[in-house]
Amino acid sequence: MKRIIKSMENKYLLPSLELVQKVFAEYDSPEEGKVVRQLVEEIRAKKYYMPELEIIMVDEKDEIVGYAMFSRFHIEGRYENELLILTPVAVKTELQRRHISKDILEYGFDVAKRLGFKAILVEGNPRNYNNRGFQSSYKFGIEAGPNIKLPHPDCLMIKELEKGALDRISGLVDYSFYEALHEG
Repeated sequence: MKRIIKSMENKYLLPSLELVQKVFAEYDSPEEGKVVRQLVEEIRAKKYYMPELEIIMVDEKDEIVGYAMFSRFHIEGRYENELLILTPVAVKTELQRRHISKDILEYGFDVAKRLGFKAILVEGNPRNYNNRGFQSSYKFGIEAGPNIKLPHPDCLMIKELEKGALDRISGLVDYSFYEALHEG
């Protein structure tokens, strides 16, 4: 399979939403698919969106097979020019476990580094992210705020893009900026 990784282009805006919704609906539930789609739409509409950090992989038919969105993020109103959050990451269900997300993430890390970002935050299964260089964020004084319900503290992770960056970044993580993530 021929694979091309690139930043978002207008013609992929809708197909990427459909991919994200389908993957999360198949993995979790139709409701989760809708929530994640809403999150992508909301991030795109807000000031922290960076199209160059919305990364896709297309196949030889120019169809999206993988997706990852990195967007600027702040902790307690600080670090928005240094910190990114990675959410969501989606790979066509039938193509998972073929290094698609690995390749997209590595591409995204390179772009983020070039743009001057220092660290990336992610919430998810540590098994999926530890081998990409993510570590439990609480070890660096970055913890989930009271409104974030994690299955385990290790599910909130951070990756340094620049050595020593996490010596200067700390605080409580809060998603209240995003309506799609409010637990109702």
